[in-house]
Amino acid sequence: MDYNSIMSSKIQGIAPSGIRKFFDILNEMEDAISLGVGEPDFITPWHIRNAGIYSLEKGHTKYTSNAGMLTLRKEISAYLKRRFNLEYDPMGQILVTVGGSEAIDITIRVLVNPGDEVIIPVPSFVCYGPLVTMAGGTPVYIQTKRENEFRLTPDELRDAITPRTKLLVLPYPCNPTGGIMERRDLEALVPVLEGTNIMILSDEIYAELTYGVKHTSPANIEALHERTIVVNGFSKCYAMTGWRLGYVCGPKPVIAQLTKLHQFAIMCAPTMSQYAAIEALKEGDGDIEMMNKEYNRRRKYLVAELRKMGLDCFEPRGAFYVFPSIKSTGLSSDEFCERLLLSEKVAVIPGNAFGQGGEGFVRMCYAASFENLREALKRIDRFIKSL
Repeated sequence: MDYNSIMSSKIQGIAPSGIRKFFDILNEMEDAISLGVGEPDFITPWHIRNAGIYSLEKGHTKYTSNAGMLTLRKEISAYLKRRFNLEYDPMGQILVTVGGSEAIDITIRVLVNPGDEVIIPVPSFVCYGPLVTMAGGTPVYIQTKRENEFRLTPDELRDAITPRTKLLVLPYPCNPTGGIMERRDLEALVPVLEGTNIMILSDEIYAELTYGVKHTSPANIEALHERTIVVNGFSKCYAMTGWRLGYVCGPKPVIAQLTKLHQFAIMCAPTMSQYAAIEALKEGDGDIEMMNKEYNRRRKYLVAELRKMGLDCFEPRGAFYVFPSIKSTGLSSDEFCERLLLSEKVAVIPGNAFGQGGEGFVRMCYAASFENLREALKRIDRFIKSL
């Protein structure tokens, strides 16, 4: 059987994630430290886990509404209003999904027709471009710059827009750079988008992880609200990655189509996870603050230590990553990561895994214990000195 001739050429043509190849090597090593996977090192808080367990004990094991339990959608609405001053109607503007990943996928598939262009600032998370390609669209990458703190500028956006542009992805706070878009940055995009039908997909999964400044959504800007689809979830802010629960908010006509696609592909998000999420939203503000405070401590430490080593390190204002330049070592991003892993057993991710603009950088995740960070930095320092 010639499987290559049977399978979709479009799917076969998409390269696998550049993040994962290092973990095949890492898994075979003893005493290795990973600063690679973007996952909180915290365990889901007990009161949230207990709510999920209790739902099973009560026999809540059946399907829910396609859109998600109404109680959960009401709590999401209240949370967004309380934390970010965003208003969405739980009866038609909120859809509960299997992680933020599903929300991104179905948003792109609903909005993008074959031949449409989607603008994606890079470096950014690896999923956007492949999902656009799978939907028949064309990714258009904008390489954001270190000197602009990896923000998207109005001139960069203006230069990328064509008559075929359908969608703009705003991945802020940004994985891998830790860059953010403040209110003034978003307001500066308004004149560029005026008079167009370009929609915005705002991936706000790290919205609760900002430092020294409160997150602003494009949906907070009145002129951008009606064109913005907000994606968020529970993985990062509540340390609920394995529960696979997210949500998407936006104008009712768009959410209706997203719900239809979700209905046929998924049916509904996991029931147990929905009960746990209700508890997280009701009682989890303190958990968010605790984790944010600890991430901030690690962030400051990591940036300071990397600079001591002579690495140019932009100070991230969001998420839980640092994105230092390794150009001074004379190594490419891949060479740096491979040699560091093999010689010092520390895994970091090459910046070019997140787009061409990431070459010359590496991503380090500080969602790791302080002890592991301290030991990893000793090994990285030793590696750099050996060069």
